[in-house]
Amino acid sequence: MDLRKERPGDREPVRNTHLRAFGADHGPVVADLVDTLRDTITPTDGLSLVAEHDGQVVGHVMFTRSLLDAPRRLVEVQVLSPLAVIPEHHGRGIGSALVRHGLGVLAERAVTLVFLEGDPGYYSRFGFAPGGSQGFRKPSLRIPDGAFQAIRLPGYEPWMTGTLVYAEPFWRHDAVGLRDPGA
Repeated sequence: MDLRKERPGDREPVRNTHLRAFGADHGPVVADLVDTLRDTITPTDGLSLVAEHDGQVVGHVMFTRSLLDAPRRLVEVQVLSPLAVIPEHHGRGIGSALVRHGLGVLAERAVTLVFLEGDPGYYSRFGFAPGGSQGFRKPSLRIPDGAFQAIRLPGYEPWMTGTLVYAEPFWRHDAVGLRDPGA
């Protein structure tokens, strides 16, 4: 397996990875979110990585810029979202390798914090912990407390607390927290 930055020719394989990983219910929303977020990534801000096996994209992760509304000032942070591995490659460490590699690159870039919405049982292995217990407030009440997680990278300073403010594409695609289908 090779890990590398996403290239222009990876657009459709990455989209297909998310469609397959998230299924008919959520796949189209996540794939559309990826297409929009891709345009926000620059060589120095954000990161889009693929895992390739036998010349085919089998996994993808994105880290994109958002803000922490801290008492002292706004702080640029990164959000890990989304992460996908095609189903037949689950359980092979592909997602873990993508997350670890991405966090390493971001630490080298002096990123201070990375946030996500996800399974605490999965993401705790990388050092993510509940955001609320670290002094962070989630951007939406629809996000379950346990799913709202953060990891402090070496550039973090103790005054950096406050509310995560997601980048606009997350709101445009309604990709924040969980919707109540019965509401």
